[in-house]
Amino acid sequence: MRKRAVLVSRYPYLMSANHNNRVFLARLAGTAVFDPNGDPVGKVRDAVATLRANNQSPRILGLVVEVPLRRRVFVPITRVTSIESGTVVITGLLNMRRFDTRPGEILVLGEMLDRTVTLIDSDESVIVEDMGMDQNRTGDWLITKVHIMRRGHGLRRKGATSTVAWEEVTGFAFAELNQGVTNLLSTLSKLRAADLASVLHDLAPKRRVEIARALDDERLADVLEEMDEAARVELLAQLEGERAADVLGEMDPDDAADLLREVGQERAAALLELMEPEDAQDVRRLMNYEDYSAGGMMTTEPIVMTADNTVADALAAVRQSEISPALASQVFICRSPLETPTGRFIGIAHYQRLLREPPATLLGSMVDTDTQGLKPEASLNEVSSYLASYNLLSVPVIDGNDRLLGAVTVDDVLDHLLPDNWRHDHRDMSLTAEVLNSEELRNDLSREV
Repeated sequence: MRKRAVLVSRYPYLMSANHNNRVFLARLAGTAVFDPNGDPVGKVRDAVATLRANNQSPRILGLVVEVPLRRRVFVPITRVTSIESGTVVITGLLNMRRFDTRPGEILVLGEMLDRTVTLIDSDESVIVEDMGMDQNRTGDWLITKVHIMRRGHGLRRKGATSTVAWEEVTGFAFAELNQGVTNLLSTLSKLRAADLASVLHDLAPKRRVEIARALDDERLADVLEEMDEAARVELLAQLEGERAADVLGEMDPDDAADLLREVGQERAAALLELMEPEDAQDVRRLMNYEDYSAGGMMTTEPIVMTADNTVADALAAVRQSEISPALASQVFICRSPLETPTGRFIGIAHYQRLLREPPATLLGSMVDTDTQGLKPEASLNEVSSYLASYNLLSVPVIDGNDRLLGAVTVDDVLDHLLPDNWRHDHRDMSLTAEVLNSEELRNDLSREV
């Protein structure tokens, strides 16, 4: 879990007593960046945000960090574990590709500061001096405050300064996206990934690509996972190489492997070279297996713990929002190392059993050793029969040395059992009337939803 970021400074408006996780971004410029071992990585040069419709607080996507040789790279905000006086600490491997802004992105320091904006209540023109970001309950960082300077009067060149809420100013409209795309994005933002994939299928090809390019990597990855094969291959082909590689890196490894199998060997090899090494390694391993085998369907990122972990540790892991319900139903107990391929597979701790045991109970005392798992060569029929026979939501995949390679979930099996066009045929009829009847959607659909 990420720590709340705190920045302490001599600047009096930097932090509010009631908002101890607020960070004013201009003060981050030049701040040293360190890895978890305390080794210097580079320095912060800017922050990347995305504007939202209806004057909602912009979301911070990440930081621009200057590494040696004056190369500027992008660090997702999810990789930032702490921001304290004079230091920013990040985790994970750095993507060393040179940073470039994408449609829908804006540099906070480079493009938002020193702008003239208007106070909504008084219609007064003011200058933006800084932007304050806060972390909300879901872990997202949003720009919630704007530090402004009023125009001076008489001989005074500078006027009074103050900090106001984002909603109190206007004038941050940018032209990276045309208004139609902006409005359409606002309309579609309330949809679940599966429903957004369905709507994208019905958009004109040009608008479909515009929307895809404007979505952030994680959102687009979720949508691609919900599209049928032909549509997602076509959409991926419209993305530039580095963007496509970043989106693939956000996808579940098994879904990324399935997609790369469909784009052709030459294109797949090129995209794998552009992906971060850790992500590419998992995907390459999965591509070695047949598509309809246990190895081809499995995810390489199940929840894995040792017998010495406690029930409290396990429950904390399954509570993570990014873990799917099927994977959260079971914790796989193995010997170290815990990264797949793991040490020797011991057994499974089931979620319902976890709920019945005291938090301090060791997982080794409640592990189910009856589930032995399947080999990666097991067929689709074998996997589905195993899940049905033992009433499981996921089944471990084990190699010849009893190491855990991954897990096949029931939704992975259904993806392969259902007809090819099942995604297009299935529409969530709970789509709101506002979405279905929106002017932007009616104007952009190439055929009736």
